This record gives sequence, structure tokens and C-alpha cells, in this order.
Amino acid sequence: MQKLKFLFILVIFTFISACSEGAGELKGTWKMRGIVPLTVTYRDDEEETMGLISKVTYKKEGNDILVTYIEGLAKGTTMRITITGPNTAVTGMGKLTRIK
Repeated sequence: MQKLKFLFILVIFTFISACSEGAGELKGTWKMRGIVPLTVTYRDDEEETMGLISKVTYKKEGNDILVTYIEGLAKGTTMRITITGPNTAVTGMGKLTRIK
């Protein structure tokens, strides 16, 4: 069960972040509600979840931000985050609400 939970969390890391100019609209700390509730922090060129920091790049496409992991276990994986409001966003894994 622990291994399955760990793998699931790795998948979440793979699907969370924002823009090549930096985190842009995603910059800050967000609470994810969904399958596994998490707190995620987006900074320029990186994303942090559960103490794990991943190097990422961000690309903005309309209301979507594509986050591509450039290092670590999720290397080469891209996740789409859709901005739905100034403090809300949605991913395939759940809803994000800005807390900082």
C-alpha cells in the first residue's frame, strides 16, 4: 500500500507546475483538493510538494499553463494546469486553491 501511495504521489508531481518566463500566475502556494490532498508551491523554475523540489519549465497557452519536469523521476513529463480564476486552477488530479 505504501508503494502504491508513493507512486501515486510521484504521478501528482509529474502533473503539477507553470511558464518558461517563470511560474507567472501559478507563483505561490496552493492547496490541491482531489484524490490526494496536497500543498504545492510554485516558484520560478521549480515546484515543491511534500518537501520534494523538482526543476520545471513553464509555458502559457491561453488559460493553460504547461509544466514540464526537467529533472528527477518525472523528467520529460508535462502537466496541464488551467487557470479558472485569480486564486483557482484545475488539473486532471483535482482543484487548486491559492493559500499564499
